[in-house]
Amino acid sequence: MTTVTPAPQSPPLHKGGERKGEQHLVPLLLLFLFFLPSAAWAHVQQGQAAGFLNGLRHPVSGLDHVLAMVAVGLWGAQLGAPAIWLLPVTFPLVMAFGGFLGLVGVPLPGVEVGVAASAILLGALVAAEARPPLWLGAAVVGFFAVFHGHAHGTELPAGQSGMLYSVGFVTATGCLHATGIAIGLIHRWAWGRTALRVAGAVVALAGVSFLWRALS
Repeated sequence: MTTVTPAPQSPPLHKGGERKGEQHLVPLLLLFLFFLPSAAWAHVQQGQAAGFLNGLRHPVSGLDHVLAMVAVGLWGAQLGAPAIWLLPVTFPLVMAFGGFLGLVGVPLPGVEVGVAASAILLGALVAAEARPPLWLGAAVVGFFAVFHGHAHGTELPAGQSGMLYSVGFVTATGCLHATGIAIGLIHRWAWGRTALRVAGAVVALAGVSFLWRALS
């Protein structure tokens, strides 16, 4: 009678498990770095931001920036294709140009007023569910993008990497637009259309507050 010898069991793969655990640490570390408190979070403090991470965090450092950029996504979602992708593409592209002007020191009067006004007008457009010609909507978004970009660009200290910082704040801007689009998808329902119009009114009212502070 033939005796079957059981095959030896392989030792547990500790290394693979360790590598898997290390991979889980990477996103946690990135989240920690992203939310790490820094003076660069205040966009009114000149010369504080440098590098990709600071550029990534900078668009969320001021509520005026956040609301205006999210409003672009909301409005695009209301308008539907092709505005749903054209407006969120136009804003970062033109904003990058405004950021370049700020980086090289080209003055732009009334930047804070322009940023505040963008929240007022974009919020009002969402509240009214306005449907202008596509070229006009893109022109409005592009006009205000220059002010947002300039406000970001002037934050870079001399001698630092303007390229990494610019890539960071353009990337964050795209994420804020995507957030607005995702929220705006509720437009397909009647209650969602009402909710978006209310959200637009809130953004516009917040913009009035920003404008008051910019002028005072």
